[in-house]
Amino acid sequence: MSYQVVQAMAEECSVQVACCVLGVSVSGYYDWRERLPSEREQSDAALLPHIRRIYEDSRGLYGSPRIHAALKQQGLVCSRKRVARLMKQAALRSRRRATRGVHTTDSRHERPVAPNLLERDFSAQAENEKWLGDIVGVWTDEG
Repeated sequence: MSYQVVQAMAEECSVQVACCVLGVSVSGYYDWRERLPSEREQSDAALLPHIRRIYEDSRGLYGSPRIHAALKQQGLVCSRKRVARLMKQAALRSRRRATRGVHTTDSRHERPVAPNLLERDFSAQAENEKWLGDIVGVWTDEG
């Protein structure tokens, strides 16, 4: 990372000054400039197009676990954390599907509706004359 900063600073000042400020050697900087990509960088570069294709095929919905599973299914061996790292570097983030609000009442049906016997008159003349309750939602096996 320091060498990249030296390269960026090379336009403003000399390489020697930039290396001195950052505490890195000048010969190390020039060696870094001429160095070929490492084996890991090469394999990451080969894996990234596969990740991008799966990501685009899923319309941006797949995250690293699903992309990792798809890569594994295709016979490509890598870890989920590696997929997550490459996705982060490539700025690929999974989009969440829009969550639908909780529906507790479905008024659009043809079934009979219980009559409103109280007509919002909750006062009673004696005990046990009027019974009522407040139900927000009742969970059933049907959902």
